[in-house]
Amino acid sequence: MKRIFLVVLDSVGIGEMPDAGIYGDEGSHTLYSASTSKYFSMANMKKLGLFHIDGVKEKFAEIENASYEGTVARLAESSKGKDTTTGHWEIAGIISEKPFPTYPNGFPEEILKPFEERTGRKVLCNLPYSGTDVIRDYGKEHVETGALIVYTSADSVFQIAAHEEVVPVKELYHYCEIARELLTAEHSVGRVIARPFIGTYPDYKRTSNRHDYSLQPSLTMLDQLKETGHDVLAVGKINDIFAGKGVTDTVRTQENAEGIERLIERTQWDFNGLCFVNLVDFDMVYGHRNDVDGYAKALTYFDEQLPRVLEGLREDDIIMITADHGCDPATPSTDHSREYIPLVVYGSKVKKGVNLGTRKTFADIAATILDYYQVEKRIAGTSFLKDILQ
Repeated sequence: MKRIFLVVLDSVGIGEMPDAGIYGDEGSHTLYSASTSKYFSMANMKKLGLFHIDGVKEKFAEIENASYEGTVARLAESSKGKDTTTGHWEIAGIISEKPFPTYPNGFPEEILKPFEERTGRKVLCNLPYSGTDVIRDYGKEHVETGALIVYTSADSVFQIAAHEEVVPVKELYHYCEIARELLTAEHSVGRVIARPFIGTYPDYKRTSNRHDYSLQPSLTMLDQLKETGHDVLAVGKINDIFAGKGVTDTVRTQENAEGIERLIERTQWDFNGLCFVNLVDFDMVYGHRNDVDGYAKALTYFDEQLPRVLEGLREDDIIMITADHGCDPATPSTDHSREYIPLVVYGSKVKKGVNLGTRKTFADIAATILDYYQVEKRIAGTSFLKDILQ
């Protein structure tokens, strides 16, 4: 029985990609920005080799000659974009040649009019907005009128915020399903997101009942594993990102701490296949809010819990720790950043002290995982399995 634990530290990028300027992200380096905080400490990831990765070691020169216990690499994004869906899909073997549509000026009437007709509710806002700011600025009017708060961001998302006492959660989910049906062809956004909140003006607070409605991806590593009888366990928002496709077991989580606990639980499970985990707080709670100290504390907490994860690994297990894009908390932007992502691989059969350099695509992760299970690859990416096993 062989198990792979693939852990995505959502938005923990490691430096601008060569085309970052096209995205307005020159100078971004999420990990380094977090490290400037006095609350930053990642001794365990240091032991595994995080600070030896290209683009990271130059920022942390004091560890240059230290030994480390894992195999590491820097991965470039081949897809067009810098959003969650694009990043995770590429990790799973899909290279998106065309970016998902974005709406810096809000959604057109051809989308909003039929949406209002089918939901029976008017729309408020219809602009790119911070999720916490939008309920502060439009929450009172929403509660008074019942109109839905529709907003977007720099990412390809159609977000609907509603107070749980005005629009019950199940009803909000139904409205998201309507939006997902309407957003097709040129308007095929990556995700429709339900954003329920509670409270009274001006102290509104988002709840954990968020739900994402993603496009159906084409063939991924998850599909190929499932097709060949392997388990695919999803933790966090993985199931939403892949619209449930290729997943055999799923659990939603409210925060990083719960996600880590669910991961640790699964190290005790008997399964043959992949446990795919997303830890979203880095991005959602700290990156988008430009909270450097909060980001650093979240990284430190993950690092402190990492030994508990590693203790559960068995002889044939492999853990891969990576990211999906950047979200530099120290730049003026509150949006994702076009960055390389780290890859740290560890296990009893994984080579120690190996740096694979910079690889061309996140999809190499998927190719390597399929190779480990001897599944013939029908997705993008090049396996590096022979380079990491002892």
